Amino acid sequence: MNRSLSDGINLLSKLSIRRALNMVKVWSSYYIARALHLPIHWGLPISISLEPTTSCNLRCPECPSGLRSFSRPIGMLDEDIFRKAIDELAPSTIYLILYFQGEPYLNSRFFDYVRYAHSKKMYIATSTNAHYLTDSIAKETVESGLDRLLISIDGTTQETYEQYRIGGSLEKVLEGARNIVKWKRLLKRNTPHLIFQMVVFRTNENQVTDLYTLAKEIGVNEVGLKTAQLYDYENGNKRLPLQEKYSRYKKLENGKYALKNKMLNQCWRLWSGAVITWDGNVVPCCFDKDAQHNLGNIDSQGFKKVWRNTAYTNFRNALLKSRSEIDICRNCSEGTKVWTE
Repeated sequence: MNRSLSDGINLLSKLSIRRALNMVKVWSSYYIARALHLPIHWGLPISISLEPTTSCNLRCPECPSGLRSFSRPIGMLDEDIFRKAIDELAPSTIYLILYFQGEPYLNSRFFDYVRYAHSKKMYIATSTNAHYLTDSIAKETVESGLDRLLISIDGTTQETYEQYRIGGSLEKVLEGARNIVKWKRLLKRNTPHLIFQMVVFRTNENQVTDLYTLAKEIGVNEVGLKTAQLYDYENGNKRLPLQEKYSRYKKLENGKYALKNKMLNQCWRLWSGAVITWDGNVVPCCFDKDAQHNLGNIDSQGFKKVWRNTAYTNFRNALLKSRSEIDICRNCSEGTKVWTE
């Protein structure tokens, strides 16, 4: 069976009548809201992101965790906030992303969270730099019920890899991936669906083909190529790929660069998902890395109250009226192509 097909079947196996009805509500309200330019919203999120931690062991230069540049508090997701979110949302929400900023495996309760969400029959994904996937941790990862594991690998040689993943070891990343593949085989498990993801920069765009070859040799299920979010791009940037197909930005006739995204006054993410920070704050999407648009806190209010409150309604309304005026939307990849295989 095709590995991506197997992953899709696994996701569909989590679907219940209640979750399916919720999807219909969200989808229909989204298209009605787009047509009427009104912040109409029915249902609850189809997916949520919960942030295990803001801490990270690496120093990636375009990442607030790596730069240690957060203006918000740094910390670890505790069990009370996690369970509060899952207990309230799991009946309607099918997809849990245990990741936002930071390295998830640094949270000592990470596997407890995976197992609890798995007991609620949610599809669970996370993203890691793979430096903690020792043999024993890889075994526990496979046994935990995690459905999807995305490994960041931004180069196929140490020299290229460390230009962005500062402080990282490609050898550890590859060892971690091999450990996961080994334990999937030994335990006769199809999960987690294993993905190598490369953020494409000028330094690694010539290694894309090598990445596919490496992934096949190890037994990785899928390769994903992601456009790089750069904070300074209008006048060009040394990290911009030379091949525009790998870039989030396009060069204009005047020599400046602009986002490829047409910036339409619509966004599926604001209807279908939400991000919850480690301390319980709800933000619109994963582009609000510093939680500047805090729409409420689930610890004090509960998620449903936040999801329906005035702040959320006003944010959706502002997006439908003029998305280009919202700061976190101006560097969004929504609408630009991402390549996977």
